[in-house]
Amino acid sequence: MQLTTKGRYAVTAMLDLASNDTGKPITLDIISQRQNISLSYLEQLFAKLRRAELVKSVRGPGGGYLLDAAAKDINLTQIIEAVDENIDLRRCKGMGSCHNGRQCISHQLWCEVSEQIRTFLNGKTLQMVIDDHNLTKGL
Repeated sequence: MQLTTKGRYAVTAMLDLASNDTGKPITLDIISQRQNISLSYLEQLFAKLRRAELVKSVRGPGGGYLLDAAAKDINLTQIIEAVDENIDLRRCKGMGSCHNGRQCISHQLWCEVSEQIRTFLNGKTLQMVIDDHNLTKGL
């Protein structure tokens, strides 16, 4: 797994949306400014997040985006996978064919590490990350 800017920015933008939730839609322009992420990049990410039903869009004046579920109900795996990131460290993507068509010597190791990462990310919700951040800031 190589978490690219796509996955990191998607998580960051979703955290921004969750931590600034007032019940009113937030524009991508505001998230872009607060998080220093390109607006056009956010538009691409939010199209995928919307298709995954993690956010909903509100059109018209005062429009923008809202979480489609409570922050406590959205985990990091959902976000990362929604933007087409892969949480599998195996080169063979689980096929067991990375070493001249056969399973490599480290296949089982990467299976276990990938599962640990998936378990960790599944167990972390947006709300948990926000709460951890606020705790370290002393809020």
